[in-house]
Amino acid sequence: MLHDINTTPLALYVHWPYCLSKCPYCDFNSHVADSIDIDAFTRAYKKELDFYASATPRRPLHSIFFGGGTPSLMPPKLVQDIIDYARDLFGLEQGCEITLEANPTSFETEKFKAFKDAGVNRVSLGVQSLYADDLKFLGRQHSAEDAIAAITSAQKIFDRFSFDLIYARPEQSIAAWEAELKQALDYGTTHLSLYQLTIEQGTAFFTQHKRGDFRLPDEFLAADLYETTQALTASYNLPSYETSNHAAMGEESRHNLVYWRYFDYIGIGPGAHGRYTDHHGQKIASRAHLAPEKWLSLCAENPHGAHPFERIDADSSFTESVMMGLRLKEGINLEGLAARLGTNWADQISTDKINMLVREDLITFDADTQIRATNSGALCINSLLNVLLN
Repeated sequence: MLHDINTTPLALYVHWPYCLSKCPYCDFNSHVADSIDIDAFTRAYKKELDFYASATPRRPLHSIFFGGGTPSLMPPKLVQDIIDYARDLFGLEQGCEITLEANPTSFETEKFKAFKDAGVNRVSLGVQSLYADDLKFLGRQHSAEDAIAAITSAQKIFDRFSFDLIYARPEQSIAAWEAELKQALDYGTTHLSLYQLTIEQGTAFFTQHKRGDFRLPDEFLAADLYETTQALTASYNLPSYETSNHAAMGEESRHNLVYWRYFDYIGIGPGAHGRYTDHHGQKIASRAHLAPEKWLSLCAENPHGAHPFERIDADSSFTESVMMGLRLKEGINLEGLAARLGTNWADQISTDKINMLVREDLITFDADTQIRATNSGALCINSLLNVLLN
């Protein structure tokens, strides 16, 4: 890569693979276990941190994100050990964002203060719905009252917090979603993640949906729900900065922006992915083994629990970065991106396709080679990318 690596952010993702139960819509690497060897996990996380600290030029971490699974089930001591060890190995930028995903059960909410004392300065709550029937349908372990209590607690303990909602649920009307979203916005959060329900292969919902147990809104209603979401969040000064994420100015998720802007991140833990630049300036893709037991045994015998590493050439990096970056409202500067990655953007994207998508009001493209998805383009972002990159 041609850019100076020391001037670009480096993030750390920590995967905790356990949950109380498996949600029917979830295709993440999550497991249910009767017992967990915390000491073994501590040693394994530290071994992977040692390895990646040696594999990339040292620079301080821009952000740390504990994802899962359900990281709020982690002992706060383990969270603190990881943060402290990462600080010793890499250093932390001033104001380093340290986020932990949490479920809003009363048991986990009671641990918020301990997580803050451990070094966490931002939580992301998996609320998903504020209605009891929908929480039951989504397989959540908390009640609507638990969700509201967790939001209130997070506001008191953390300077920054976010929560997730899933919409475009079966039988959901525009009026019902508007009322629920207004209620959510009235709590005063400065960041919301709002996802349309999708059916992923390998999940319980995939089987149930296939046999006709429930139906999702059709594409026209789904589009109307999306437009309602954009308008209402904007009226509360929480416009979208990414396809599914909304924030007040300056409150965007700094960690996720590292992904979407295609900067370096290290992933540790079962199933964690990474994209980092090594000492030779080569972009490397890492992918840890999914099964916690397999990952732990590999880490016990080796410096890490990853599959063989993959070198990503400049053209592939460009493709990946466009796939990520076009989800952002800010879009992508093709010329600047190509210069950073050491390739020629015109070799990767046809100007004829760009002009066609501009005529169809799916993207904008200006003289500075800044490309952005329009509101219409954001509705079909995957199809848009498929046309642009193939």
